[in-house]
Amino acid sequence: MFSFIQGKIVEIEKNYITLENNGIGYQIYVANPFSFSMYEEKKVFLYTHIREDEFSFYGFNSMEEKELFLRLINVKGLGPKMALPMLATGSVMGIVDAIERENILYLTKFPKIGEKIARQIILDLKGKLAKNNESTMQDFEEVIEVLESLGYKTNDIKKILPQLSQNDKIENQVKEALRLLLK
Repeated sequence: MFSFIQGKIVEIEKNYITLENNGIGYQIYVANPFSFSMYEEKKVFLYTHIREDEFSFYGFNSMEEKELFLRLINVKGLGPKMALPMLATGSVMGIVDAIERENILYLTKFPKIGEKIARQIILDLKGKLAKNNESTMQDFEEVIEVLESLGYKTNDIKKILPQLSQNDKIENQVKEALRLLLK
């Protein structure tokens, strides 16, 4: 299994990117390919999907996205090709909130997600995802306070938290957060 890959983005298509690392181009299916920039040096977190007729990489900007994706594909009737578009059209926090609040209307707005699968997602994941988001918020409490004091909105800050390193100094976390917020 691969955890992540870092390299230069050399191709962007409607469903995937190609990331070059040491002369090898890896085709990686991602939620929002056009959120990447050509020739950008990028670290992409990976999920390797292996079947008898398929060997595919699915990529994510953050570990939080990857973890939600892994939870989603464990839901009965929901595979990688159905879970990835959910991440493309919804935020991680939004999806988790919809599951916790049993918001079937929100979940059925995603492509190929009908009421039956939405109910299965809620049944399988309700109560198992919110704890992760609460701990993320607690881990970055000081960073959030600093960014809010600089005038950034809480919703914008929450979106970039999963991309920050938890083991870094607060100064470095704030610098990285500012860089991400300015993108």
